[in-house]
Amino acid sequence: MPPSSPNLARRLDLTSLQLFVAVCELGSIGKAAEREFIAPSALSKRLSDLEAALGTALLHRHSRGVHLTPAGQNLLHHARSVLFSLERMQTELAEYANGARGQVRVHASISATVQFLPEDLGAFVRAHQGIKIDLEEHLSSEVIRAVQEGAADFGVCNTADGVGELQTLPYRQDQLVLIVPTGHVLAAQNTVAFADTLAFDHVGLHSNSSIYVAMRQAAAALGQSIKLRIQVTGLDAMGRMIHNGLGVGVMPLRAFMLMHSTGELTAVPLGDAWANRRIELLARDFSTLPRTARLLVDHLTAMTPQGVKAT
Repeated sequence: MPPSSPNLARRLDLTSLQLFVAVCELGSIGKAAEREFIAPSALSKRLSDLEAALGTALLHRHSRGVHLTPAGQNLLHHARSVLFSLERMQTELAEYANGARGQVRVHASISATVQFLPEDLGAFVRAHQGIKIDLEEHLSSEVIRAVQEGAADFGVCNTADGVGELQTLPYRQDQLVLIVPTGHVLAAQNTVAFADTLAFDHVGLHSNSSIYVAMRQAAAALGQSIKLRIQVTGLDAMGRMIHNGLGVGVMPLRAFMLMHSTGELTAVPLGDAWANRRIELLARDFSTLPRTARLLVDHLTAMTPQGVKAT
């Protein structure tokens, strides 16, 4: 019977889909079997049955683990969406059974998490104590992908590079600044052009972070490159590296103001247009979000300062 048969749903096993996702996440049948409390041989059999039901290979098995075939990549996308929908269904139906008001799954960028969400989410939880917020911090590109795949109800991140077919709502704006030691030659300037920073060593964030991507694109447009001396995963670490003479760095102004940094550091506003960024809420369809998620979206958009508009 071909995979396109209307009886395919009867032949697919949700447990096998869940195990397939686990194998993809860990890259190993053995590790997935250990995490899911199943014998490796039994897990391998379920994967073989899944491939037989779909009529195509999903995984290439090798001595170091497994990697996905193109068909496997496609199934992973759909499997995550199906499992997330089932989890959300269970959560929403549980509201009727135990009186709880639900759970909202949010993925947010580092900038949004550090600068704005602690206060805004705190105010929401105080007003809606029965709602649990499951917040995960990721790079902006990963936030967008999580929302596209249904792994989050909605996301909060910088959207300068586009979000495909996702819907967006305005939330906040941030200003990128150059962080330098107080005695640095650029510290006394009112503003600085990014081009003028390229003569100095930089302390940068993760290569796929929205800030570093914007910096790399700006440098390329100038026909130059960034003298990246060291990369860090957090803004506090960046501040400590700059204080200890390892270079200059770019971060949001509010994040710098909230940072409890050791040493004397100065923030100099970047004069480039790309340094003024939009942080937005994004979802596949805001109108179809669960009631609890819509309550949180309404709360966050109410926090949006006047003058911050959708584009």
